[in-house]
Amino acid sequence: MNGSSTGHHRKPVHLAVYDTLADWETGHATAHLARAGYDIRTVGPSTAPVTSIGGLRVQPDAALADLRPQDSSLLILPGADLWDTSDDLAPFARAARAFLDAGVPVAAICGATAGLAREGLLDGRAHTSAVSFYLAATGYAGGDRYREADAVTDGELITAGPTEPVAFAREILRLLGVYEGEVLDAWYRLFHDSDASAYEVLQQAGAA
Repeated sequence: MNGSSTGHHRKPVHLAVYDTLADWETGHATAHLARAGYDIRTVGPSTAPVTSIGGLRVQPDAALADLRPQDSSLLILPGADLWDTSDDLAPFARAARAFLDAGVPVAAICGATAGLAREGLLDGRAHTSAVSFYLAATGYAGGDRYREADAVTDGELITAGPTEPVAFAREILRLLGVYEGEVLDAWYRLFHDSDASAYEVLQQAGAA
């Protein structure tokens, strides 16, 4: 299903942005959500500009303190060096807790999964990350729920490791109902596997 015709009725998707954010991890997700009619809004620690690990300067649309789960369709948390080198991003993990408590989805990739682990949000949910011992180093209690997978969805929470931006996007597109079934499968085969035969499926479905 491609929901672009009703996109203007949807609440925005919020993309967290902060210094050292990993540019490559969320582009597939945000691009295809935007094409499906979602407004992508960036949320920073404040409204001051931040700089990605790739040197991109981003001006946040809003400050985290002003973000309310009821105003959002999804919170996306990209990886960043800061997740592992300081507590600066802990407020974003606390925001993720508020979103999940309110039944609003959260998608975390790379270092953001460690932030959620420290917040206790992975203790009772199936999840994945770069490698299991990366999360184990946080001292969290969810090691038995770790899954060796490209990306994992458990209820309203999506997790993925840093090398799986396409699988991360796949789970987001599935959870929000942008694509499903054979169209979603074709989307993944095209962008992950460079399977040219998948393009025809997407074209026929109006998703290309």
